[in-house]
Amino acid sequence: MVTSGYRGENPLSPIARAVEAVLFVAVQPVGVKELASVTGSTEEVVAGALEEIKERYRDCHGLRLLNIAGGWSMATSPEQEEVVTLFRDVALSQRVRLSKAALETLAVVAYSQPTTRSEIEEIRGVRSERVLDTLLGHGLIKVAGRRKGSGTPLLYRTTDSFLSLFGLNSISDLPTLEEMQDILPVDEMSDDGGRDI
Repeated sequence: MVTSGYRGENPLSPIARAVEAVLFVAVQPVGVKELASVTGSTEEVVAGALEEIKERYRDCHGLRLLNIAGGWSMATSPEQEEVVTLFRDVALSQRVRLSKAALETLAVVAYSQPTTRSEIEEIRGVRSERVLDTLLGHGLIKVAGRRKGSGTPLLYRTTDSFLSLFGLNSISDLPTLEEMQDILPVDEMSDDGGRDI
């Protein structure tokens, strides 16, 4: 009876699992020295873990461990090129591409919600009807009722899709405006002539 969850394969050692996890999230090849540093191990132990991982992925897996550009990286196996290419093409066709106007408007909604179109336009200084329609179409904002008072304007809020797109668990995970000022340089606002793209 197999209890490890590997169905016949010996489980990776703890250090190999740690190295595998780091390589899985790394966007560039990672050197043995850096892997040793982040895992609290020696370079010799990391080298052994890399061999262990390499052997694990040698056959019957969709991934490979590659030694490239002076470091180690996880990559898809050549046999899966067709399906990976198909997935990439589909993913690219569904990717949300937002203009500067859309990002500005989305930021205003995120930090001021619930908010109305006129409040958004007052902050941005330009008409925002078209860009709001774009954000609604992408499912990044939603209508959250109407504000009581004159004209009862629509109120806008961000959606779960917004949280997912920006890797947030909740709206409270957004950096504060003070934190943003510390992180980002002051950017001169450009006048786009009132046109939203």
